[in-house]
Amino acid sequence: MAELARGGGVRAALPARAAPPSAPLLDAARAVRWVRHHAAGTGVDPARVGVLGFSAGGHLAGLLATGTGPMLPECPHDAVDEADPRPGLAVLCYPVTALTGPAAHRGSAGNLLGADAPESVREELSLAGRVTGDTPPMFLWHTADDESVPVAGTLALSQALARHGVPQEVHVYRSGRHGLGLAEENPVVADWTARCAAFLRGRGW
Repeated sequence: MAELARGGGVRAALPARAAPPSAPLLDAARAVRWVRHHAAGTGVDPARVGVLGFSAGGHLAGLLATGTGPMLPECPHDAVDEADPRPGLAVLCYPVTALTGPAAHRGSAGNLLGADAPESVREELSLAGRVTGDTPPMFLWHTADDESVPVAGTLALSQALARHGVPQEVHVYRSGRHGLGLAEENPVVADWTARCAAFLRGRGW
């Protein structure tokens, strides 16, 4: 992530834990709150705290970006918890966006919720249905022939963003395996980092 960090201003990384289902989202919310709470001492603009995630991490970043509740654990709270957990912008890279329907990624749904989770819960955690007019701007990219996570989910999320007037930029590259990361092995797809940096600059970041 070092190259992208220099170009796009990434300052903190969060390793997500797996269970219970709410734990990764609460961890991510806490991380955003922590960065904002300590912004004055770290040189961070609290209005420009964004999230970036790849694959299942993209789903987590998307959940945080589309969250509407307090996103607080049931435990004693501190001053950090007073900060806003919602990011100002989200970058989702070949993300898992759907846990139900034709574009669902069944593996992620099973890992997060278990095999017997009701459809209502799977729908609640699918990103397209969570988008509102208050959702922050998003940069999305995927490859058309991704055999692990269907590109249809990213396209459905883009359509939801468009319906709600949320600023977005979407890139679908013709070919590339799932899990490319910065895509240094694929010169065509590798330009996503430059396009993302331009998107950030265009948003005043």
